Amino acid sequence: MSKKVRVRFAPSPTGPLHIGGVRTALFNYLFAKKHNGDFVLRIEDTDQNRYVEGAEDYIVKSLNWCGIPFDEGPGKNEKFGPYRQSERKHLYKQYADQLIAEGKAYYAFDTSEELDAHRKQHEAEGKTFIYNWHNREKGRLVNSLVLSEEETQAKIDAGDDYVVRFKSPQDETLQLKDIIRGDISIDTNILDDKILFKSDGMPTYHLANIVDDHLMEITHVIRGEEWLPSLALHKLLYDAFGWEAPEFAHLPLILKPTGKGKLSKRDGDKLGFPVFPLAWTDPKTNEVSRGYKEDGYFAEAVVNFLAFLGWNPGTEQEIFSLEQLVSDFDLARVNKAGARFDPDKTKWFNHHYMQQQLDLELATEFQAKNILLKDIDVNYIALVVGLIKERATFVSDFWELSHFFFVSPTDYDEKASKKALKEGTDEILNKVIELVNSTEDFTVENLQTNIKGWITDNDIGFGKVMMPLRLALVGALQGPDVFDIMYMIGKAETAKRIEALVKTI
Repeated sequence: MSKKVRVRFAPSPTGPLHIGGVRTALFNYLFAKKHNGDFVLRIEDTDQNRYVEGAEDYIVKSLNWCGIPFDEGPGKNEKFGPYRQSERKHLYKQYADQLIAEGKAYYAFDTSEELDAHRKQHEAEGKTFIYNWHNREKGRLVNSLVLSEEETQAKIDAGDDYVVRFKSPQDETLQLKDIIRGDISIDTNILDDKILFKSDGMPTYHLANIVDDHLMEITHVIRGEEWLPSLALHKLLYDAFGWEAPEFAHLPLILKPTGKGKLSKRDGDKLGFPVFPLAWTDPKTNEVSRGYKEDGYFAEAVVNFLAFLGWNPGTEQEIFSLEQLVSDFDLARVNKAGARFDPDKTKWFNHHYMQQQLDLELATEFQAKNILLKDIDVNYIALVVGLIKERATFVSDFWELSHFFFVSPTDYDEKASKKALKEGTDEILNKVIELVNSTEDFTVENLQTNIKGWITDNDIGFGKVMMPLRLALVGALQGPDVFDIMYMIGKAETAKRIEALVKTI
């Protein structure tokens, strides 16, 4: 690549950033970093009616949490600024005027009621109304192609509402290239004359995004599949201006867990998983939407599973650090077909990254989230975490897996009691208490030697001893190795818990 690679992520600040948007940002970031390029953030806020307070800040925080910050954008390295389209609106009219002057665009004064009437008439005749070459100059529509220059100017001077439409070509075959989808041929006769500019002084997405990409020297446009139908118009606009078009890559949709239809917020609400990177509170309704961060996911896990929604490294490897993703990422290995979202797989990734975390860091988070642990030495909590994190997916799982390290059982699982408590169990447990109290150097190894040796010497079934012992320590037949538990809670607490169970027999 001769030119420096420059890609952009251009979300609209109309609410929280959907996980599909994060995936788009990630793929742009990976591509930029792999080719030593720039990752640009541009805020596409031309539709001020849909603007939501706090959404832009949320987008920036989400990218930062995921570890994929932008190189250039609002308030950062503003070489091609401003980076909010609402602050760039003075730029666009000259480009719309240029297209009109060159006969590549025209003014249209049709009201929404008139256009609606045309649509209904076409429907009644079993046709579809398209505003393009077959009707734009036949006098049924009100535009500068049928009006004289004087009539057109008179309407503009009178303050009549108008739009500027692109004059799409007739009887041409457009040859397009997409890095992911290959060669695409489009018959220009099926294209409608899209609106580029409105009389309120604001451009539509189509004009603004082409002008901005050109002025910001964007070399590659990597965006969602939903923009594929706009590719023909965007290429035609580049040609109309005489500009070199960037290369395009349209990413596959992220599908519902069923594999049918695009993943939505409702799917997450219904099936119990987040679809946003961070929790979001709607400023109008105060409705709170869950976020991956607040649900206990590690940013590394989110990035890893998002990378696999549409991309395949071509190997069996599934665990990738961000650095490895940058090294291995290739748009040629992005699939055309939609990527099914699998909530269980996201948990699998998080479980893996849980095991990579430092026990002390996890312990600090665990302590901060549980008031019962506030006065307990965090180093002790870290030792507990080391014993139980293999069975955890989230830090929120820790208490269920480890409460018996911190508090004595207050009752005993009924099903476990029936299984563990037999005739003579009280005598066995009393003997275990003796062995516990007589173990001078209270280590895991010494406890194992003394208790297992006594079981073997007396030819007792291990289950007859170990099951009621676990029940006494935990209150259920669960948890890590009983000798680890005994060592952690100490000699006195171990004896006390066994005595407590004996009294219930």
